Amino acid sequence: MARKQRFHRKTLAIVYDFDGTLTPQPMQEYTVLPELGISAAEFWSEVNDEVRRTGGDSILTYMRLLVEKIEANKAHLSREALRQLASDIQYYPGVEGWFDHVNDYVAKISGDTVQTKHYIISAGLSEILEGISIKHHFSRIYASQYYFDHHEAARFPTIVINDTAKTQYLFRINKGREQALETINEYMPETERPVPFQHMLYIGDGLTDVPCMTVVKNYGGFALAVHKPRSAPAVAVCKELADANRIDFYAPADYRPGRTLERRVQKILDLIVARISFETERNEFLHDIDKGQA
Repeated sequence: MARKQRFHRKTLAIVYDFDGTLTPQPMQEYTVLPELGISAAEFWSEVNDEVRRTGGDSILTYMRLLVEKIEANKAHLSREALRQLASDIQYYPGVEGWFDHVNDYVAKISGDTVQTKHYIISAGLSEILEGISIKHHFSRIYASQYYFDHHEAARFPTIVINDTAKTQYLFRINKGREQALETINEYMPETERPVPFQHMLYIGDGLTDVPCMTVVKNYGGFALAVHKPRSAPAVAVCKELADANRIDFYAPADYRPGRTLERRVQKILDLIVARISFETERNEFLHDIDKGQA
């Protein structure tokens, strides 16, 4: 009786938060808030005050308040307008060249046998992320989004991705069920999942990423936190994550070649590629046993 088919799980996935991970500030602060002439500090303070007062979800609250601000300013921020505003987003140093650099590194150390896929899972707005300059690097982008009426006006949230909701998308990647209508609740044997958690790296920037970091690490994968360079409070958060064993490493959010972040990510990639190599050889060994050729 054959044990397994030929080993096919030669993909590793790097999953990124967006705000604070790839960019210094939340995407709204580069796009819709300046367009409306609204102070970012005042807007987030209003969101936080309402969450404290009502006990509501912070993502739902900011999405509703944003619609109210758009209507109060009589602005027409259609999907296309939000997409175009994404051109104002600023990234951490090296982000725009990072993905090709990582792909090349994995191809080199694996002898072109391992594929690298990049994903974003964000509480930010899908309508903005559709317009980011780095979009073409990602296999999928998961984010919160609005329902737009026939006037192309945002009315209410249709998808809300908060801290814990993010984790379902990790399982979508893990099971290869990446489309919205595909269920992830059906049982799937570990050996049939195209991207095992052991082949996954999650990169985030803070406490809102803890659920994803925990899921990935608990299933044998890796987590890394980045922090704003020279920010003592941000470093303190990363240290807290490291002390709680929620991450494997942290580093300044400097994605340029030769920096600490690249070195630490490469250590993780080396290990994932070695795992895939081992699993491939092990599978071939078992296959040969079944054929009487070991």
